Amino acid sequence: MKKNIYKTIIAAMFIFPACSDYLDIVPDNTLTLDDVFSVRKDAYNALAKVYYYLPPDATFHYSTWFLGDEYLADANAYIGRPDCILYHQVMKGWNSATLPLMSYWSGTETSNNWGGGAKVPSLYQAINSIYVFLSNIDKVHDMEDTEKKDWKAQAQFLLGYYNFLLVRQTGPIVLKKRETSPTAGDDELYPHRATIDECFDFILSHMNEAIPNLEEQRVGADLGQIDRVGAAAIKARVLFFRASPFFNGNSEFYSTFLNHNGEHFFPQTYDKEKWKDAIDAIDAALLLAQQNGKELYTCDRVAYPYDREDFRLQPARMKKLYDLRMIFPDPWNKELLWGQSQYLTPYSNIGSFDFVIVGGIQIALPPGQPYTPSGTTTGNASGAWNWLSGTYNALERFYTKNGLPIDDDLTFNQSTMFNVITTPIDGDPLYEEVRGYLQPNAETLQMYLNREPRFYANLGITGGWWRSHGTRIPTMFYANTPGNILPSNVARRFDAGIGIQKLVHPETTTGDDGRWIKTPLPIIRLADLYLMRAEARNEYAGPSPEVYADINLVRSRAGIPDVETAWNSSAARTPGKHAGQAGLREIILQERAVELAFEGHHFWDMFRHKRAHIEFARPTMGWNTTGTDAASFFKNGPEPKQMWGFAQRDYLWPIATKELNTNANLIQNPGW
Repeated sequence: MKKNIYKTIIAAMFIFPACSDYLDIVPDNTLTLDDVFSVRKDAYNALAKVYYYLPPDATFHYSTWFLGDEYLADANAYIGRPDCILYHQVMKGWNSATLPLMSYWSGTETSNNWGGGAKVPSLYQAINSIYVFLSNIDKVHDMEDTEKKDWKAQAQFLLGYYNFLLVRQTGPIVLKKRETSPTAGDDELYPHRATIDECFDFILSHMNEAIPNLEEQRVGADLGQIDRVGAAAIKARVLFFRASPFFNGNSEFYSTFLNHNGEHFFPQTYDKEKWKDAIDAIDAALLLAQQNGKELYTCDRVAYPYDREDFRLQPARMKKLYDLRMIFPDPWNKELLWGQSQYLTPYSNIGSFDFVIVGGIQIALPPGQPYTPSGTTTGNASGAWNWLSGTYNALERFYTKNGLPIDDDLTFNQSTMFNVITTPIDGDPLYEEVRGYLQPNAETLQMYLNREPRFYANLGITGGWWRSHGTRIPTMFYANTPGNILPSNVARRFDAGIGIQKLVHPETTTGDDGRWIKTPLPIIRLADLYLMRAEARNEYAGPSPEVYADINLVRSRAGIPDVETAWNSSAARTPGKHAGQAGLREIILQERAVELAFEGHHFWDMFRHKRAHIEFARPTMGWNTTGTDAASFFKNGPEPKQMWGFAQRDYLWPIATKELNTNANLIQNPGW
């Protein structure tokens, strides 16, 4: 009898509350494992539930993409609201051992002001569910052995991936090597934390076992399930993190962080050969991706009607703009190696698509505008909230047209970059220099001129164009203008006066969240792999033509000069910077910050290099969005919007006090 009760409890783990009915397994939680794994359809639903534990990065309040300084939501939105925008709260230094924010270890209880309580589950719950899945999938009668082998490999890979996410957030973890049994002893119920090297070995062993048995490439309805192409890329990322300074010889932070046996949790000696392991894995991942038709994205769609005249007059510029504008929103394109199509967290009670990043980024159309297309709802902020802003910090990182940082380009006058200028009128030959990028006869900043194409493709700027709602919106971001139409409501204003149109599909409209064009979030894409290899090669052996070649693949698609040309040109303030390992490291990290902007990478790049507590101790900057004209909006420079408080202790999340009280064998992370 006890065994049947246990099987019923474990079966219920696959039925945790979801805000969507998508792939619910069973109608109630009274069924046993024999029921769940009796037929293929129910077993498939069990596999789908394992995927539900992937971080819900599309969702507003739980997205890891808000770590770092690229996104800004008004602080009034979460002060006194412990369930809102949790990763912004982490950046403010508000994490605690009493209630860790978005803890993968123990999960997080939230009050959820938006519609009842919610429980963010522990990834250990996911790991236990995977072991249950692996132990029972062979019981299914109506499946071929080859399909069972693939499903087991998917679960096995996710087991490694979830452990990686735990290590990335919490450092040394408890390695759970089997499902919890009803007769578990103290060693299993009260385990010790493993060392970092033991953790990575465990992760990689599961990934290595899974990868050969995965289907090589998913198509159709299976898109989003891990395949061999995506798994090889993620394995490369794991080795890339293992080789990075945070995990590789980190005596600077963790020389006194010891286990009960007096052993260091973190390796104390730097091992350069870990970079070689990363290079080999990246090489293998790139080869497999290329063999399966993966390549850097270029857009092959016909120009939207509002852009056709600009395409006629500036075809090369507009083609490049579309190549860059559509990388993110073009679904399941040839650059995407693994994507996540799940828009809602299954442990939220919200019950609609309202609270996702796209809704916060999208701008609402003001009523009565002459450019409003027929049939588009105006003055309605449903599904378009004007609320989630880009930051000046992110905007400043984009290069000049010469492919150089703005502080490294002698042709970019920093003393005048905050001067307000007016663009030429359409018909003036000088307007051809900015056609497609900026509006004619519009106020803008000097620093918004002569920037690289990604600047105009990814951002929403004053004097620029915002391509969505089936039209091209002339954005200004002043009070009562497109991008800032409800200045009296802090939840309807881009608080830094900078938009992020990179994530918004041009055909997404407003008035209803059902009008969004929903596209998968990239977990990893090809450009990331090329830049990972460039960094790994530089760290292992210094600058080389091979390192430059990887960076230049990305820069060529971006429409800027290659590394050697840019830093050997007369415009470079530090000519030859690319020829030294330290200088090239800075170039690669900035290239990653630009190419992967707003995709959740910059924080982790600073984390890997032990710079997060420096980079994110600076104010998050933006423009004065209560301003009604250029003089009051720009104010001769950006102003502080929020002050992050990310400190050295914040690299590793605290283990919840309740966990320490339950298991005396656990050692708390430093600083908590």
